Order: sequence, then structure tokens, then C-alpha cells
Amino acid sequence: MCRNIRPLNNFEPPATNDEVTAAALQFVRKVAGATKPSLANQDVFDKAVAEIAHITRHLLDDLVTTAPPKNREVEAEKARERAKVRYG
Repeated sequence: MCRNIRPLNNFEPPATNDEVTAAALQFVRKVAGATKPSLANQDVFDKAVAEIAHITRHLLDDLVTTAPPKNREVEAEKARERAKVRYG
């Protein structure tokens, strides 16, 4: 999985549409192998992002968990600590 795609499930407050779209954009960029599509591919690229964001929103809305919601700040701090260990 692309390192720029962050888990979005089980956060309080829930993931925003902007976060879902950003994750979809990163996914499409990774699969397409390009960060910016050519003009010939722009429409299909944008359509893929929109469709993946739509499906992702449905997935997040339908997932069920008994775990307590995660705190974004706590999770961000954990990620910073993991990065510190990984990169020194």
C-alpha cells in the first residue's frame, strides 16, 4: 500500500470527504504510475478518483467495529515515533 494513504476507519470525528478523496487520488496515482495524467487521460483519471472515493465512503460508512474510536492526534504522534525509529 502507498505510504501516503492513511487509515481512515474508526476515527472520531469520522473521515471527511476531503480525506477520502485524497486517499482515492493517491491510490489512482499509484495504480496509474503518474502523479499528473496527460490531458488525454485527465477525464478518465478524474472519473476513477471520484468512483474510488464514492466506494471508499460506502466502505467506511458500512464497516462495523467494537473498538473505541481512535484519536487523530494520538495516531499522528504514533506515526511520528515510528518514522523517527525508521529514519533516525
